[in-house]
Amino acid sequence: MISFESDYNNGAHPAVLRHLIETNEEQTLTYGFDIYSEQAREKIRKACEDEEADVFLLVGGTQTNTTVIDGMLAGYEAVVCAETGHIAVHECGAIERSGHKVITLPSHQGKLDARNLERFMLEFEHDESRDHVAQPGMVYLSFPTELGTIYSSLELLEIEQVCRDHSLKLFVDGARMGYGLAASQGDVTLPWLARHTDAFYIGGTKVGALCGEAVVFPRHGSPRRFFSIVKQHGALLAKGRLAGVQFDALFTDGLYLQISQHAITMARRLRQLLMAKHYPFYIDSPTNQQFVILPNDEVARLEQQVQFTHWGPYDDEHTICRFVTSWATTDEDLAQLQAILG
Repeated sequence: MISFESDYNNGAHPAVLRHLIETNEEQTLTYGFDIYSEQAREKIRKACEDEEADVFLLVGGTQTNTTVIDGMLAGYEAVVCAETGHIAVHECGAIERSGHKVITLPSHQGKLDARNLERFMLEFEHDESRDHVAQPGMVYLSFPTELGTIYSSLELLEIEQVCRDHSLKLFVDGARMGYGLAASQGDVTLPWLARHTDAFYIGGTKVGALCGEAVVFPRHGSPRRFFSIVKQHGALLAKGRLAGVQFDALFTDGLYLQISQHAITMARRLRQLLMAKHYPFYIDSPTNQQFVILPNDEVARLEQQVQFTHWGPYDDEHTICRFVTSWATTDEDLAQLQAILG
């Protein structure tokens, strides 16, 4: 059985694991005040070209989304996202449980469109009953999106402008950030995000770490007492070195982008294998998630030897299936898949 089911079903990248082992016998300060966490934060600031960025290392994606959104919004404020947004469909109501409504707008290839956002905000601001509803306070985006697509810098600039015009904060979920940055058609970088967003995070869990996400608030923009907010949300590691050591390794000698690029290279080859079988694709994804439409009988055949995700029905006779590559995908994995495809 070979797996293309997700990009976090392996352990840690060997360099990350090696760094954990090498530092294992050391006694360090706790809760992220250790030397390795500080080194990681400094390396991330350098990668973002923002020496004044506030960087926090949290445990996982859902905790990060919930903590950042709750920390940046007032109790009466809501967050706006695409209808396919992760916080709207795959986080079990975690945002709503923290007291913030999630407002969804139409999705275009997994992305939020600036024109729809502008229209929504104008309608809200001209609604005589607006004081009786949850107040939009933030826009949430994923980079890449849940469908593997990416925003161009122009698309993000248009959304940023709407946010500035209507006093909305802009937060980017980067659980798969590395794979978005490495996509060949992308023109967004970490320094670009640091200049044009209020907060974003760099995913580790899905990009080579055992666990952990690095939240970046550009220009000392973190909410007041954010450390305490992280603690309150259960997103703070007592052994903060666990995240610190891992991000210290990931941001040494360009490892984070190197392993991300490997996943993109593997995804291109995976796509070619599927195209050779003349399978249609559900969406054109330039990242490590590939969505293909398979006949149901072919799904039943392949899943005897290959793990992948049943994303949803396409019609009565076909299913949308997601195949995912990662930093750990090998040449042997692809050769086996090619043989199974026949």
